[in-house]
Amino acid sequence: CIYICKTYFFRAFNLIIKFYEYFPGLPDLIPDPYYIQAASYIQRVQMYTLRCAAEENCLSSSAYNSRVRDLDYRVLLRFPQRVKNQGTADFLPVKPHHQWEWHSCHQHYHSMDAFSNYDLLDAPTGRKVAEGHKASFCLEDTSCDPGVRRRYACTAHTQGLGPGCYDTYHANIDCQWIDITDVSPGDYILKVTVNPGFQVQESDFSNNVVRCDIRYTGSYVQAYNCRITGY
Repeated sequence: CIYICKTYFFRAFNLIIKFYEYFPGLPDLIPDPYYIQAASYIQRVQMYTLRCAAEENCLSSSAYNSRVRDLDYRVLLRFPQRVKNQGTADFLPVKPHHQWEWHSCHQHYHSMDAFSNYDLLDAPTGRKVAEGHKASFCLEDTSCDPGVRRRYACTAHTQGLGPGCYDTYHANIDCQWIDITDVSPGDYILKVTVNPGFQVQESDFSNNVVRCDIRYTGSYVQAYNCRITGY
């Protein structure tokens, strides 16, 4: 028995060694729930200032109605996002450089079709009440942990997120919102998902979602109890 157990142990050990030789490391994205909770707010914006955002499908479908005028207002639930790569390898776009999409309004390339999904759910039922959109951003090392060097920037050739670094999106940038123009006051759940289609392999997908309880009065919003969830 000792011989058999030792044999199986060493076989398993060798398989583990070979696995890590072929797969030396993986990224692991984790969004910051407290960053979202600290700076969520409501903004009312006229359509003529949202033309770039409209081109990138960042508004709900009612904004594209032919009867909507430039001076009409949209109600936006704005919130920031900060995503850390706490893994052991770079998080890199799947698409090759020549397939990255140039956004002329914002003057930069988007290297992923969907880096994040934003959804607003009815608190009692979980039903989606606002048309969340797929946020495709310009991946970069906005900041890094002490001792870690920034290596990726928002360029046509070097997009990504290195281990120990953060990709940060402030609440005041275009498309960092959910259009809630058609949403009534009430209690909701804000759901933010990073790498939503699992396009990029990670070591752990159970920490890719933040859920925040949202209380919307029609005039202002309170985000609270933001937490990492697995769904």
